[in-house]
Amino acid sequence: MKNKSLIACAALSACLALPSLAQQQLTVVNFGGANANAQKKAFYEPYEKAGNKIVAVEYNGEQAKVKAMVEAKKVTWDVVEVESPDAARGCDEGLYEKLDYSKIVPKADLLPAAVNECAVGIFVWSTVMAYNGDKLKTPPTSWADFWDTKKIPGKRGMRKGARYNLEFALLADGVKPADVYKVLATKDGAERAFKKLTELKPNIQWWEAGAQAPQFLVAGDVTLTTVFNGRIDAANREGRNLKIYWPGGIYDLDYWAIPKGTPNKDAAVKFIAFTMQTPQQAAYAQNIAYGPANTKALASLDKKVLDDLPTSATNAKEALQFSVGFWADQGEALEKRFAAWATQ
Repeated sequence: MKNKSLIACAALSACLALPSLAQQQLTVVNFGGANANAQKKAFYEPYEKAGNKIVAVEYNGEQAKVKAMVEAKKVTWDVVEVESPDAARGCDEGLYEKLDYSKIVPKADLLPAAVNECAVGIFVWSTVMAYNGDKLKTPPTSWADFWDTKKIPGKRGMRKGARYNLEFALLADGVKPADVYKVLATKDGAERAFKKLTELKPNIQWWEAGAQAPQFLVAGDVTLTTVFNGRIDAANREGRNLKIYWPGGIYDLDYWAIPKGTPNKDAAVKFIAFTMQTPQQAAYAQNIAYGPANTKALASLDKKVLDDLPTSATNAKEALQFSVGFWADQGEALEKRFAAWATQ
């Protein structure tokens, strides 16, 4: 669409007098699924009503695609949703534009973790343990139960990768949430986490796409699974009875970033500023159970919505904040080790 309109413009000298036309179409990249649907309702559709055009593109977090565009100086993505380690790494590598918060949202209105030099937090999500309330009558009471297939028989769903699983393994092995990263940062701690994962390995059913985890629960393929909390919320909105065990959940933020060199930088900043406004942040949380990064939005949400958010006082009480610093330092080595371990 974008290329065709530009070609048409080149053929019409009249277009030269209207440079804003190319600016009005913005390509926004997201992770798809329930999150993309919530963004569409809370962000894209209201923004388009003001005369703007959003082209939504889905990806799976491949920062290499952003890097290739930036290095080739052919940037076709204007705003990209990124996970926290990629926000930090991409900023260090100069892949994203520096942000002027005076044009976006007052920093004081945001959760401290939402403020990054070249990315702004959109929402808080959590990786949690979940089960099917229609199938499991004795719910889990600890992460040790996730590992205990005698007490709670059946397969366990886990995201294929080192991230989150090593933390959950240490929780299951008795490490307190506050100490998980201290332990994991040591050679012995990493060894302990992999040893614990090995105990469960014969009973693990891996998932890679976020939609798979609730599907496994509904089908009865697994008894317990790790899952993004928003996926459970989405399934329950469709009439399922899936339940979350919140203690030991790992919460994190997703961010907006602007690839360096986009010709639509000003429009990208305006779009991000729009999504960070209190009404849009509240609307997003009403469409999916992810906590708004703009703390002012919480005041306009009712109790039913708040009760399902990772940021609610009850749900966050025994949660673990994902350590971006730890995974930036050690993530590459641990992911390589995990990949080798998974094929053994």
